[in-house]
Amino acid sequence: MNHPLKQTLILWAGLLIFGGLAFFILTMPPVRHWLWQQTGESDLLPQIKGLTDLSADLLRPRLDLAPDAVRSTTDSPFGINVFLEQEAEPAKREQAVRMAAEAGFTWLRQEFPWEDIEIHGKGDFEDRRHEPFRSAWDKYDHIVALANQYNLELIVRLSNPPEWTRADGDVAGTYAPPDDYADYGDFVTAVVSRYRGQVRYYQLWNEPNINPEWGNAPVSPEAYTELLRIGATAARAADPDAVIIAGALAATIDLDGTFVPNHNFNDLLFLQRMYDAGASAYFDVMAVQGYGLWSGPADHRMHPRVMNFGRPQFVRDLMVANGDDAKPIWISEMNWNAAPADVDPRYGRVTLAEQAENLPLAFERIQQEWPWLDVANVWYLKRATDAWEENRQPEAYFRLLAPDFTPQPVYEAIKQYIKNE
Repeated sequence: MNHPLKQTLILWAGLLIFGGLAFFILTMPPVRHWLWQQTGESDLLPQIKGLTDLSADLLRPRLDLAPDAVRSTTDSPFGINVFLEQEAEPAKREQAVRMAAEAGFTWLRQEFPWEDIEIHGKGDFEDRRHEPFRSAWDKYDHIVALANQYNLELIVRLSNPPEWTRADGDVAGTYAPPDDYADYGDFVTAVVSRYRGQVRYYQLWNEPNINPEWGNAPVSPEAYTELLRIGATAARAADPDAVIIAGALAATIDLDGTFVPNHNFNDLLFLQRMYDAGASAYFDVMAVQGYGLWSGPADHRMHPRVMNFGRPQFVRDLMVANGDDAKPIWISEMNWNAAPADVDPRYGRVTLAEQAENLPLAFERIQQEWPWLDVANVWYLKRATDAWEENRQPEAYFRLLAPDFTPQPVYEAIKQYIKNE
């Protein structure tokens, strides 16, 4: 055998032995667990890919998270989104609140839809959609009373304008902002004045950087900042103790939403333009969405074009760069989607068991690693009907309770986790 061929064979044999040994090591249970802790991935090949991503992260600038700059004013991070306004029966509203409290949640994030309160016209708070006519406030008075009864703190989201606030009605989309932002300010004044002393936390809008939450038009950081200014000014005038939460930014890498209708715009660029427009003076808490999507809560990869559970760190870094390091971040919506195999996995897909494992671990990471993140609201407790499930929509499978109040595995898991805290 000639010398070069022999050397080549020896080299290939060595590579095969080394590769086999490396593969054997990587498949060992302790190593697989460590890989999961770093990448949030359960399967081996994605874990190996995750390691290469983590290596690439070392070449990027370090984030400045100013971990000691925020002094928490909250006693518990455990929040849950509820749709109490959709429960027609008061008894079911109470059952939902009671089961949220029994699970250990201390925050309820609840929308007070503008279109469901000031329904028929400016200053008109009577509901005449069905007989008998009644005050549009009745349902929301009951929700506030229930929260107080069960010692839960409400985060009231103020969004979803009525059709009469836009000259073209709902042509621009049912979530589109009003033509006159002063109308929004007046609505905020009405809500905050009514619940002064009972509600302190108000979130002004939701996901203003994406379609359809800003309507069927290009999104605008500057326009949202003006809406935020008017709403925050109104809320603070009505109740000086009001805490203003910015509209939660949806994580997205899209770049064309500010000039193309029906498109989205990158959350980090949107926030920077908010700061450039003077938004800092008009919110006390920054809000983000915290969906895990396609990897678990232990995913430590940081890439601005990758959506994972660690993304709030990029928002925090941007806040610090803009001198807003004393403000906390709250997660408005957080969970993993347990969609069945026949449902579109557009929010990722995990098993019910994985969902039940991931949610407690997400809270654990928040409390251990992110002192600047005070509250995280799970998406969501339950819906009043099973319409999403009947239509095979993945939104149905974030739930903790079925529409008939049957607990899902994730409900029992988070209940046990909070109990052991």
